[in-house]
Amino acid sequence: MDYKLLIEQAQSLCESEPDAIANMANLSALLNEMMADLNWVGFYIYKENALVLGPFQGKVACTRLPHGKGVCMAALESNQTLKVDDVHAFPGHIACDSASKSELVVPIYNDGEPFGVLDIDAPIENRFSQDDVDGLTLLIETIKSSIVL
Repeated sequence: MDYKLLIEQAQSLCESEPDAIANMANLSALLNEMMADLNWVGFYIYKENALVLGPFQGKVACTRLPHGKGVCMAALESNQTLKVDDVHAFPGHIACDSASKSELVVPIYNDGEPFGVLDIDAPIENRFSQDDVDGLTLLIETIKSSIVL
């Protein structure tokens, strides 16, 4: 995956659009199109002590992820990108799609406060590499001002 190109495309998509929801929708579509072997990509937004479904590409998803459970909340609470090679081995994993086997979650903070996460699922184990972790973390840091509400 050419993350330099992906980041340039993401910046181009977002630079003239001030609406965060529109930008999250387009970024979900861009990632879904550019990355192979995914079955879900999108955003969850932190509200009322839970992560609430935002713009995404993929099958119907869990609407609200509770505090203290799942890969998404673990990434947000630790403020660390999490790469999970086998979601079924992750304690407290929330199975929104039984086809998902691996997951990568990038937390998004704005001015030190939790905003949400970029969540990406794959139907195969061990889908994500350290390059994906580094590239997607850099992507979020680069375009964060375009996606926070």
